[in-house]
Amino acid sequence: MAQPQTREWRSTLTVWSPDDLDAADRELLREAHEAASKAYAPYSLFQVGGAVCLEDGTVVRGSNQENMAYPSGMCGERVAVFAAGAQHPGAVMRAVAIVSPSPKAIADAFMPCGGCRQVLVEAERRQGQPLRVILQVRDEDVMISESAVNLMPFAFEAHGLGGQES
Repeated sequence: MAQPQTREWRSTLTVWSPDDLDAADRELLREAHEAASKAYAPYSLFQVGGAVCLEDGTVVRGSNQENMAYPSGMCGERVAVFAAGAQHPGAVMRAVAIVSPSPKAIADAFMPCGGCRQVLVEAERRQGQPLRVILQVRDEDVMISESAVNLMPFAFEAHGLGGQES
């Protein structure tokens, strides 16, 4: 009997003190925190803000918008990415900052949900360039992934669904 193969995928994030970030990353985090202040989260009490920085420097914000029928709501980072795509079609998304001021958020475990990671991966693949993901809880240390694919090694791919990559 043949021996099974093993495969290993790893995700790597760098951890920064907010004071050690460059000015552009600090500003994008500020925009994401401003977006989080506009979140509608009366059920989870877990506010999330997202801010997408386009290649030309334009920033598009989004916040989570809950609904009593939970699947009808939308996560903050998805709102920001979808708004960027709708308002600036074809623009390259350089980075997305995702934050939560919620006391319920755990800094070392703060990560976009699987659905949001899939959306970030598809945005990255569609533009053919890495999408940096910057994560922060409250004013604590910042985790950065240089690519969305790094956060979702088992992402759906068009060719896996019988289609072609766009």
